[in-house]
Amino acid sequence: MPEDRPRRRFVLDTGPLRDSADFRRLWIGSSLSIVGGQMTTFAVTLQVFQTTRSSVAVGAVGLCSAAPLILLGLFGGSFSDAVDRRRLVMVTNWCSLAVSVLLGVQAFLHLRLLWPLYVLVAVQSVIGAVGAPARRTFVPRLLPAGQVTAGVALNQLSFQIGLMVGPAMAGTVTAAGGLRLCYLADVASFTGTLYALARLPPMPPQGGTARPGIAAVAEGLRFIRRRPVLAGVFLADLDAMVLGMPFALFPALNAAHFGGAPQTLGLIVAAPAVGGLVGTAFSGPVGHIARPGRALLIAVTIWGAAIAGFGLTRTLWLALALLAIAGAADTINVIFRATIVQLATPDRFRGRVTGVDFVIGAGGPQLGNFRAGAVASLTSPATSAVGGGLAVMLGAGLIRLALPAFARHAGPAAAEERAH
Repeated sequence: MPEDRPRRRFVLDTGPLRDSADFRRLWIGSSLSIVGGQMTTFAVTLQVFQTTRSSVAVGAVGLCSAAPLILLGLFGGSFSDAVDRRRLVMVTNWCSLAVSVLLGVQAFLHLRLLWPLYVLVAVQSVIGAVGAPARRTFVPRLLPAGQVTAGVALNQLSFQIGLMVGPAMAGTVTAAGGLRLCYLADVASFTGTLYALARLPPMPPQGGTARPGIAAVAEGLRFIRRRPVLAGVFLADLDAMVLGMPFALFPALNAAHFGGAPQTLGLIVAAPAVGGLVGTAFSGPVGHIARPGRALLIAVTIWGAAIAGFGLTRTLWLALALLAIAGAADTINVIFRATIVQLATPDRFRGRVTGVDFVIGAGGPQLGNFRAGAVASLTSPATSAVGGGLAVMLGAGLIRLALPAFARHAGPAAAEERAH
């Protein structure tokens, strides 16, 4: 159908949903689980605040979640290179379901205790650190190389929608029946994923397995060091997130530049997510880029420029537009990064390399927000945002100079062009 080609060049390619029943079932189930997970995140945060009226106590929830992900993500990757990944993800999903049930139980019992919440959040995070790297290896096993980019983009779309829909649904459900209904909704959301996983074929690592542990993790890190393409991907993401993450500056910049109204802060916080959703919806051209490494660096540069511009402007509509552009650029960066990681890594290393990607994705923004806040306390919020954005742009240029093979890296589109 020739008339479809121009539209597909600009709009998200939904081909994987049509062509692969396994991917379609997994995508639908995962989308439901993301919404359910966001509802639980909302419920835990609100329950802790209602119990303590303390922002420090609420912040401790994030610490309980982030620390296991960062500390154990690499080892989770080594596990996924040692066993049947489909079975590992199935087991971790059943464990996550059990944690969600326990969260629901404590809500129904009206315990009003903090330690069960903190413990359950930490356990859920440990389970995620083990299962998430394995789950990320599914796309290149379920789809041909030419559709991997589209599959990654669809997963990113699911994630963006979940971030927006989950909290909104949680607020409505909580108002109607209390926090316990949020936990029940999360429990119910596991049904689709568990069904999809049960229908998948076995997925042992191809090309041999590796015994999980420190030696396997070290082997994976050596593999990345020997591959400029992978090293470039991870350095570019660290450059964007550690030097440019601005979220910790939003309240201060809202107060300093835009009047400080809570409604305005809500718009500022939502703007990157809106841009990310739009960027994903119109990510069709991403799959046709012949040099994805170079394109990724351009996306990182755009992110940095938009963050710097946001720090400079005192006009609200322009600030929101720049944050939306930053969100779209970040989403495109994520799609390029995930595609390169999956296609440039042999399957027997894919779990460990994906584990590194997972740790960087979880830890980079946290470090970036800390950096932004620390620099703002020494200078000003605007200086922190502008300096961070400019540093991101400089870092992208240095990565291109230091790793020319990364910028020249040819993706699936280049191979298709050569074939024709």
